[in-house]
Amino acid sequence: MKHNGSLRRTIGTAVCLCILCSAAAAFEPGKRAEHNPREILERVDKMMHGDSSSGILVMTVQAEHWTRTLEVQFSTKGDDRFLVRILSPKKEKGTATLRSGSDIWNYLPKTNRVIKVPSVSLASSWMGSHFTYDDMLKDRRLADDFLSAVTNEEATESGLLVEITGTPKPDAPVVWGSIRVVVNTDLDLPRWIRYYDENGGLVRTLEFSDIGPLGGRRLPRRQRMTPAEKPGEFTDVVYRDLVFNPDLDDAFFSLRALQR
Repeated sequence: MKHNGSLRRTIGTAVCLCILCSAAAAFEPGKRAEHNPREILERVDKMMHGDSSSGILVMTVQAEHWTRTLEVQFSTKGDDRFLVRILSPKKEKGTATLRSGSDIWNYLPKTNRVIKVPSVSLASSWMGSHFTYDDMLKDRRLADDFLSAVTNEEATESGLLVEITGTPKPDAPVVWGSIRVVVNTDLDLPRWIRYYDENGGLVRTLEFSDIGPLGGRRLPRRQRMTPAEKPGEFTDVVYRDLVFNPDLDDAFFSLRALQR
């Protein structure tokens, strides 16, 4: 893919994308002006999200000296209700994380304790993985969080790949300096998202692969988060089951439900 070297600012989300002001035309009138970055990201968000969801995924964490695999059940509603529970291995079964509104708690079944997670910990690793609490517990949508522009495009056998560079909106709760997203616009699916710090340094890359039936749609069934400064480390997430828009009562996302 060819890159416009003058465009270096971007954004990202685990499972996510941004506000696309049509700055594209300012960069290269003509061909790229045909692609509205906001509309592209809105289509991706619509494809990847629902009003609610539930499912099971397998998370494999490859660290420098160890490997860990978790089977995880999750449920979401709107953008501020999430319940994530570990099903296996046995020693961690029942460990759960709940978000309700702006409050987040962890439940530790071995000690039967509920611990509130401070907001400053949102950027911390979730269960030793390369995904953060914010990645796991926020239904972030790229089209809502970022100002974006089309910075490149390439026709491939699998579809047209459009690169969108985004910078966070002034009021967006985003920790990244910028992100760069490549979208297959024939499928309305992301290929990868790269996250950069305020100085333009690459922090991590989220790749999407294994496109196939999932939740009644054709979606990437595997995601891999790779930290830039830890060669050989990554976290894979493979979806085993996903249901969009199940009927979930608000009471499902309660402290009582967390301890079940």
